[in-house]
Amino acid sequence: MVRAIVGANWGDEGKGKITDMLAETSDIVVRFQGGANAGHTIINDYGRFSLHLMPSGIFYRHTTCVLGNGVALDIRKFVEELQAIVAAGVPEPRILVSDRAQVMMPYHKALDAYEEARLAGKSYGSTKSGIAPFFSDKYAKIGLQVAELFDETVLTERLRKVIEIKNALLEGLYHAEPLSYDVLLAELHAQRDLIAPFVADTSRFLREALRKGKTVLLEGQLGTMKDPDHGIYPMVTSSSTLAAYGAVGAGIPPYEIKDIIAVTKAYSSAVGAGDFVSELFGEEAEELRRRGGDKGEYGATTGRPRRVGWYDAVASKYGCQLQGATEAVLTVLDPLGYLPELKVCVGYEIDGEITTDFPVTTKLNRAKPVYETLPGWQCDIRGIKSYEALPENCRSYIDFIEKHIETPITMVSNGPEREAILHRTPKL
Repeated sequence: MVRAIVGANWGDEGKGKITDMLAETSDIVVRFQGGANAGHTIINDYGRFSLHLMPSGIFYRHTTCVLGNGVALDIRKFVEELQAIVAAGVPEPRILVSDRAQVMMPYHKALDAYEEARLAGKSYGSTKSGIAPFFSDKYAKIGLQVAELFDETVLTERLRKVIEIKNALLEGLYHAEPLSYDVLLAELHAQRDLIAPFVADTSRFLREALRKGKTVLLEGQLGTMKDPDHGIYPMVTSSSTLAAYGAVGAGIPPYEIKDIIAVTKAYSSAVGAGDFVSELFGEEAEELRRRGGDKGEYGATTGRPRRVGWYDAVASKYGCQLQGATEAVLTVLDPLGYLPELKVCVGYEIDGEITTDFPVTTKLNRAKPVYETLPGWQCDIRGIKSYEALPENCRSYIDFIEKHIETPITMVSNGPEREAILHRTPKL
């Protein structure tokens, strides 16, 4: 069986913790898209970790972790992250890397940074991890697959062609130093040797595992609003963040995905630019940012302060629908206990009309939030072990969200620890 865990919103929903928990009952955990441009924070007996490329199943000895063909593979980052995890006392995990995965090149990061600087105030809020240049090259067919690192004839021929293109861009547009063929080739030889022990035909591995009845967990990065087709384009990422892409990015049949778990935070947060209808500002935002998350609302990759806002049921319903969610998990509920009342965005007013359907970006930037206000519970809910023991107003808040996102909420997180999960019987 294949389960997918994905974000319903802008990313930063707390997927890492939920993936870590579900990995306990999974044989294989697969990263199927994205790269090192976002992080999943996990707290367990080994410590606190911000994973960027590693699947969130690496802390279990029974799991095999896979980086699928859809991943933007930063080999240096992969090795650094693995070494740091092992140095922290985690038993060395079993990891396979797809031989069809594309390689993040050193110039991708440079081009990302140069472009953000060139755009200045009109930039996309990139993490400067090289993601947009990487995927541009992949679909322009001038990228390199992992397998091509091991064929010297192909490698050298491809490298000479791409350097000609990149140097024209570096020198002509960015007025930067050109690439050296010899330096780049030597770096790719070194990266080839680092990744060699992990390379495999992961698609075949997964198909064989499914034939044997193994349980596979697909781990998505970011969320629906960052999808290049269905998100807040152009303030999106460059690979599909939808569960449907899990089949493509892992190399498995789409009919194998039986359960899709959409994670949504109990308030809204986002890193980077783009329309954010329920956003808070000033002292109200700073207080929520300070109290939120595990150690405040700051990006796991960049450290940037996250934008925060009231729960957006319009965006979350859309996010769950696009993901095809069979169930939802509500995370980071515990920081909200300080609030005497909470608002939930239940509609958007656009040009004088109210809608509960998430609009295209050209209309989204004219949207104003329509709120309903609910009473708060004004107490600390950390440490509560059963859903029924939550304060009545807290449970009413969850019921209200479930009704408006039209997706059954089966779990609620009331703390950053792995065991701080309350199971809930949905009311839908």
